[in-house]
Amino acid sequence: MSDEKLPILLVPDARLRLKCRPVGEGDGDAVRALAPRMLATMYAAPGIGLAAPQVGSDLRLFVLDCGGKDTPEPMVLVNPEIIAESQERGIREEGCLSLPGLYADVERPQRIKIRWRELDGTRREMEADGLLGVCMQHEMDHLNGVLFVDHLSALKRNMMLRKLAKDLKNKAREAEGG
Repeated sequence: MSDEKLPILLVPDARLRLKCRPVGEGDGDAVRALAPRMLATMYAAPGIGLAAPQVGSDLRLFVLDCGGKDTPEPMVLVNPEIIAESQERGIREEGCLSLPGLYADVERPQRIKIRWRELDGTRREMEADGLLGVCMQHEMDHLNGVLFVDHLSALKRNMMLRKLAKDLKNKAREAEGG
């Protein structure tokens, strides 16, 4: 696995709001080169999921690992699509590498069924719930230009984004030595 990390884009970078394009026949080499770097970036952050737009790519691809430090289970999902979701809803706290330090309870379907291709082209399908299901839905949102804060009320979202802008401004000021 490549240990070459990529810079993670932060809100308000406009590229985080773009809808990604499907990975096509001519994208194989780019995807095979990008996926291990995305995994290395995700692990170093540290995080449990990272979508291509978060590192400036417009490809429908995300990586995740909900296995934990002792039992890593890295997954690379190419052209993922949610093909079914439960009527039951659940609430879980979410955060995002592109919105550092922000966390909020988000309501999503309790279970999903997702289909994707692996790096070698193998077609996969699985049902997911719990942390894995939430992570998959969160990363799918990124591929459609949606952030977890978009699931919140306008008031809560605006408060959180103002806090992030202030935090980032303070960090930049500190980095400049002032």
